[in-house]
Amino acid sequence: MANEKLMKGDVMEFASNMKKLLNNKDHSDVKFLIGQNRKPVYAHRCILSSRCAVFKATFAEQTQKNGTIDKDTPFVLSDMSADIFMAMLEFIYTNCVTLTPKIAIEVLATALEYGLDDLRRLCCEYLEENLSIQNACDCMQAAVTYGQEDLKEKVLIYIEQHTESVFKSKAFQELSEDALAEVLKIDGLGMDEAEIIKYVKEWAAVNSVVLGRPVADVAKNVIVWIRLPILTPDEIEKLEKDNKKDNIIPVELFSTAWRFHALNQPDPNNERARKRIGTQERSHHKNLNG
Repeated sequence: MANEKLMKGDVMEFASNMKKLLNNKDHSDVKFLIGQNRKPVYAHRCILSSRCAVFKATFAEQTQKNGTIDKDTPFVLSDMSADIFMAMLEFIYTNCVTLTPKIAIEVLATALEYGLDDLRRLCCEYLEENLSIQNACDCMQAAVTYGQEDLKEKVLIYIEQHTESVFKSKAFQELSEDALAEVLKIDGLGMDEAEIIKYVKEWAAVNSVVLGRPVADVAKNVIVWIRLPILTPDEIEKLEKDNKKDNIIPVELFSTAWRFHALNQPDPNNERARKRIGTQERSHHKNLNG
């Protein structure tokens, strides 16, 4: 019709009213048992099915298996906490979600598992807006683990601006090899390379114990991103002597650094011969790339 127009009512009032249905036993037709303690949560199949393809498929499979809708057999989700499940249901029912730093990353993982893209987006926005020294590494890990590129870029910018504090945080030691490698690739780290190498070696030592693997093996995919040509010959020589204890830094990296100093000129093919934002000036830096 020519005069047809969608008129919108009070969205927040609607969300508020819908929230009253959360875990409301009245008129519910599906029951979940959540977590190790099997906490009962009540819901409504029509709402879950219309908002989430995973629930729709789950209910369809149950109906096909039993020949009818089984309202009496609960769905057991023992590997999910009640807080995370209720946050997901809040979004499904109201298109809004109440997040805290404690649950945001787990809700993000759940959003991806259940194919709730808008919930994924809201979780990423929340994490971006609430970055701190304490959670920057956790957010970086989540971004890498779950392939959230926009979140990763925001976290990297934050780490650039707070490099020393983030590297000193307890969570830094808990970064995976892939996540730490992403951090070490960037030019914007506000710390001198000698300090960066120190923290990377500490990270490797801690994770060697945790993972029960040789320190050189733990560090092999991370250490390649350090920038030895930035250091002076004296610094490189000291590192090389110290390296004989655990061989954490591959010989090839030392060879490349010595070659750079021997040629004493920029090497466009060597991306490690480039200063970072926090690099302290050394006399040979006039020969670095860029």
